[in-house]
This record gives sequence, C-alpha cells and structure tokens, in this order.
Amino acid sequence: MSITELSDDVKAALQYAVDHLPGQHRRRFKAKVVQAMGPGGQRKAERELGWNRRTVRKGQRELERGERAGDNFSARGRKKAEEHLPQLLADIRSIVEPTSQADPTFRTTQLYTPLTAKEVRRRLIEDKGYSHEELPGQRTLNTKLNILDYRPQKVAKSKPLRKIPETDAIFEQVHAVNREADETHGVVRVSLDAKAKIKIGAFSRGGRSRQAQTALDHDFDPKEVLTPVGIFLPAHDDFQLYFTRGPVTADFIVDVLEKAWPALAQRFEPHTVVIDLDNGPENNSHRTQFIKRLVEFASQFGVTLRLAYYPPYHSKYNPVERVWGVLENHWNGELLDSVEKVLGLARTMTWRGKSPMVVELVDKVYQKGIKLTKEAMQVYEALIERLLGLEKWFVDIHPCCALPQG
Repeated sequence: MSITELSDDVKAALQYAVDHLPGQHRRRFKAKVVQAMGPGGQRKAERELGWNRRTVRKGQRELERGERAGDNFSARGRKKAEEHLPQLLADIRSIVEPTSQADPTFRTTQLYTPLTAKEVRRRLIEDKGYSHEELPGQRTLNTKLNILDYRPQKVAKSKPLRKIPETDAIFEQVHAVNREADETHGVVRVSLDAKAKIKIGAFSRGGRSRQAQTALDHDFDPKEVLTPVGIFLPAHDDFQLYFTRGPVTADFIVDVLEKAWPALAQRFEPHTVVIDLDNGPENNSHRTQFIKRLVEFASQFGVTLRLAYYPPYHSKYNPVERVWGVLENHWNGELLDSVEKVLGLARTMTWRGKSPMVVELVDKVYQKGIKLTKEAMQVYEALIERLLGLEKWFVDIHPCCALPQG
C-alpha cells in the first residue's frame, strides 16, 4: 500500500505517535514504517509526512545492529549564559555581595540588594571587562540575581532608621578594606557579631513543622537564655558559632576570637586580620576593655588587626548576619526546649552547603562593666592607629613589643 493511499486521519495518527515517542523509539518507529512501505519508502515518508531521511536511516542502522545511537539532548537549544561565560556568576556575586544585607526580619534566607540588573550589567562591563555584546540582557541578569538569592529589598524594610553624615564615606571605606583583604595574600577577613538572645523553653518561634507540636501560649520564664556569637569568613563561607549563658562582653568576644585563632593561623598563616564589626556597646572602638584585649591579642600572636565598622543602623550589612538568617530559618519550626537541642540544631545548619566548623557552649560567666581609666586608656590609644576623619570606624592595631602591666 502506498503512503499516498492512507487517509489523512491515518497520517495524523502516525505523526501523533512520532511526536510522543522519545529519541531512539521515535527513530525505530519511523524506520519500521518506511520499511513496510517498500522501495522508495524514505522519499515517500519525507514527501507525505515530512520525516527527515537522515533520522530514518539512523533508525534503520539501530534496528540492523541492535544497538542504540547516542542522543545528545544537552546540545540542543540555547545554552545558559554561565556556560559561555564561566566566571559570570562569580563576578555578579563579587559586585553585589558588598552592598547586600540579610533579611531584617530573619524570616527568609534571601539577601537584599539595592542594585538593579541594569546597574549590575553596567558594572560587569566597566569593572570586570565584559563587552556589551557578550553579556546577556537585563532580564537574564535579573534571573541570575534571583538564582544567587539576591532580591530587591522590600519597601518597608529598605530604609534604615537613621543615616549619619559619615554613612556613605564609611561604606566606601568598608568596601575598600574588605576588597583589599580578600585580594591580598596573607590577609584574612572575618565578620564577627552576636545574635539576639535565645529563650530556652517550649516557645513558638513562628516556624512550620511536619511534626505536631504544641508551644506555650506565653514566652515568660524561660529555663535559660543563650546568646550566640558568630565568626564568619565571607571569602570562604566558613563559620564558627559560640554560645554563652551570660552577657556578651568585650572579654567574651575576644576570648571567642582567641578560640578561633589556632585554626585560622594554621590554615592561612595571616599577617593581618580584618574584622568586620558593628558599633555594638561591647565591641565599639571606644570600648576600653575591648581595645585593651585586642592590643594584647595582636601582641601575643604577632598579627595586625584591622577593625572595620559598619555605619550605625546598618548592622544588617555585616556578612555574619546572613548566617543568622539561615540559622533562624533552620530551627524556627522546632521547640528550643533545651541547651542540647539548640547546640544540636546549630550543628546541623548549613550555609552554602557548609556546616559550622565549631559549635561550642562557653561555660565561663563574664563580668559586665569592666573598663579602663582615662589615664590607662591613653596608653593603649598611643598603641593604635585611627583613620583620619573616620576615627571611630577604622582602627589598626599592630603587634607591640612592650605592653602596660596590669
């Protein structure tokens, strides 16, 4: 029977079958139909059904040899931009990261950025050397930003409570210090900050869980209260978490830094450590006990410390805040009813695929309110360097040969 003798309904049925068969099965089906047509079948199938002769011949070879030819489906269609430009995502991240902040509510793991896709594209061309022709358009770059979890800020949370005259200059200097640290051998950057206190008890944290759990209807009288302090390495996505039952004092913060130091020194052998901070009451640059302990730290370990503070009311830009956002989302569906459960959940959280290197409860209780006299602080002030014009926010502490006694 000639193919031309088939009705239009039969031809449509054959084409329907072809359209719904995958790869090798489609080719073999075509080969069998053409074989049934007899001599000239390939030409007839091409003319009447629109079947490609090359595909039919490939199916015939598969039938004769009893083996399957490879289907290179991945080579079809348009490739992703990062396949043509392998460094694209890394370059986007390096542009957006310095200006991004954690979700101020800690309800999501998203990072908010004020940069538009148009601005990112401009900086890729001007700062990273891409050409206008090779870069994808704004819509594609917007998709890449979403893939990297950078989102536009919500209007209600994008405006800081207050902005001081030095805010822009502080941000510019922070970005410059951080960029230099990340690009310089022998310099390691850490982001350090405390998180809000955690009440231990059967209290709801507003999360969701697949297990039926019942929380107390009031958050009064917690069993205990823990406060975590995190040390985060933004350039390496590594972090350590330390918890205390007592207040977060200057001594506790520096003790935590001392605990983290052996691993940092062994891994990086740094001559300089840049520390990103906010202007908290216990770690600002005029907290006398904090400066005293850091001067001692620098001299004990022979390393230069460079303190870089984010502007007031902009603490959410400190990179460690992003870790806190992930931690909140990790345990919000749980009842944090014991210290062991808090520590256990902290150990199982991940930031960009990495678990914390250290999760430790520091049992020592620290005394609040320790401070130096003005006369004693003058000695330590002579051992540090403050950036002219931004003295409160940028401090260099170099190792000293001789320190004050007591």
